[in-house]
Amino acid sequence: MQFEEYKNLWVFVETEENAAKSVGYELLSPGRTLADKMGGKLVAVVIGGNVKDVAEKTIDYGADEVILVEGEEYFNYSTDAYSYAMKTLVEKYKPATILIGATNNGRDLGPKMACDLNTGLTADCTMLDYDAETGNMIWTRPAFGGNLMAMILCPDNRPQLGTVRPGIFKKPEPVTGRIGTMICEDIHIAPENIRTKLLERIKEVAEAVNLEEAEIIVAGGRGVGSPEGFEIIRKLADTLNATVGASRAVVDAGWIPHAHQVGQTGKTVSPKLYIACGISGAIQHAAGITGSDCIVAINKDEEAPIFDVADYGIVGDLFTVIPELIKEIQKLNA
Repeated sequence: MQFEEYKNLWVFVETEENAAKSVGYELLSPGRTLADKMGGKLVAVVIGGNVKDVAEKTIDYGADEVILVEGEEYFNYSTDAYSYAMKTLVEKYKPATILIGATNNGRDLGPKMACDLNTGLTADCTMLDYDAETGNMIWTRPAFGGNLMAMILCPDNRPQLGTVRPGIFKKPEPVTGRIGTMICEDIHIAPENIRTKLLERIKEVAEAVNLEEAEIIVAGGRGVGSPEGFEIIRKLADTLNATVGASRAVVDAGWIPHAHQVGQTGKTVSPKLYIACGISGAIQHAAGITGSDCIVAINKDEEAPIFDVADYGIVGDLFTVIPELIKEIQKLNA
């Protein structure tokens, strides 16, 4: 049987300054399902400076095994150090499939690993499945600006690599005390082989707008009318201690930075509450919010598609509705 030596499904659990990015735990959810379909183990891979506690948590979140690599050179992400560690691990253990979060670092690491391992990479996936007959992963991702969904296979090489958007999957419920195996690997790279050096860390807008992990999002679309119209969106977001999101149309118009964009060509989100204000609800936007626990839509067009996916809908002018909402929320908070 081809690729018989390649077994198990790995999830790369990304860390930053010794803390886990949420997407790594999220990927353990589909990882569990896929590993069971494959008849293999779900293995978490944790690399960082001092991240043993992160590794232990991956077992609580469902990993059968966790491979831990620690060292000072891994405290901050670098392409050279992380790709060297991953290549060393892959050549030793031969996983069949590796899932990587499509974060800034994940989108850098995935292509480098594909080159190092002479295999393929499917980037920015939104759906995952496995064909037991062929042993191939079925990677699904948006194409042509989100107007089509492409299903991609990697039949000729192993491991199969894919980056997956944050927010697509819900984190599994942790089970404290779950039994799993931790493997500690001593892998180090000489400082002179790390070709980049972090001089200073600056929090940029893209990092400050953490849509993927936000519990409440208030998003605005064309209905806000202008860049100034987002002021009322921000007021509602401040009242709810929420994060501000936006549709592609207003980002393309230059009304708000791309870091706020929600949808297939922006961020896929799964908050507890998503409030869509003046957003028509094109399929590309709707696909990015389906993981939300509760969707509230405010639109003066009662035929707007957003009402088809909303749990609650308010037909009205957002500039009339939102001030009233803010008043009622403030009363509750008083």
